[in-house]
Amino acid sequence: MKKLKTTLKITALLLVMFMTVQCNQSTLQESVEDDNDFSFVFVTDVHVQPEFNAGEGLKQAIDTINSINPDFVLTGGDNIRDALREQQGRADSLYNLFDEITESLNMPLYSTIGNHEVFGLYEQSNVSPADDLYGKKMYEEKVGDLYYSFDHKDWHFIVLDGIGFTEDRHYYGVVDSVQMDWLKADLESSKGKPVAVSIHIPILSAGQQIMGEPTSAFYPSEIITNAKEVMALLEQYNVKMVLQGHLHILEDVYYNGIHYITGGAVSAQWWQGKRFGMDEGFLKIDVSGEDFKWEYIDYGWEPENNQLTNN
Repeated sequence: MKKLKTTLKITALLLVMFMTVQCNQSTLQESVEDDNDFSFVFVTDVHVQPEFNAGEGLKQAIDTINSINPDFVLTGGDNIRDALREQQGRADSLYNLFDEITESLNMPLYSTIGNHEVFGLYEQSNVSPADDLYGKKMYEEKVGDLYYSFDHKDWHFIVLDGIGFTEDRHYYGVVDSVQMDWLKADLESSKGKPVAVSIHIPILSAGQQIMGEPTSAFYPSEIITNAKEVMALLEQYNVKMVLQGHLHILEDVYYNGIHYITGGAVSAQWWQGKRFGMDEGFLKIDVSGEDFKWEYIDYGWEPENNQLTNN
């Protein structure tokens, strides 16, 4: 009997130890999974400028972002308004203003080029194409690469340049052939990882049904003109979301497994009130595993001149 009791005690002890180990392993696994969860903010169409008290508006947005404390901030283009039609002094000062204000962010900042960052493209700027900073060169000097990628935890992020130039010095939406080759190689190198893409001009949108009539078509300046080619490539990989700007509207178009999310605008109607009913705001995106959810954060800005020209 004594031997049986001893055996039972040993068995019970081993069971407790086994359950403790299993519990610890489960806790460790949950901890690892939690460590891979994260949030980030997508901020598009800031259009910072001296007019309309826009600098104070951006500061208020940054205060809200810092209080949320995401892992990083990703811009969707058009950080400034603007370099297209301006001479170097004005364009340079806008880049400097954006940099000065965003220094107060408590987390890393990644940027996407928008059309308004293109220097001197419009002839009214009186900037020659031979100028050292003409076109996208000022952006490269002030901000960095036109397209690139980075990893954050288990996710892969791709930032694209969706701005092309016409011969008569206007912009249109396109991902050019050189970049398409780079994109395919980059997607291959990160194969299997969940992917998020950022581009300024939308790849897929219902925007003209909001901005125009139900049968309205996009202009080449409003949409990526080789979107079908880009989408066909993205659909071959584990792309979960494409984050877009440019239209100043909020939408989530889900097609063939990818969410094409146009992220509103920090400036709404260019700092003059709502744009098609949308307040000034940005996206907060929470990621867990390969899943994500987003919400639009209205950071409470009240414009100086609330001209509700579109609602």
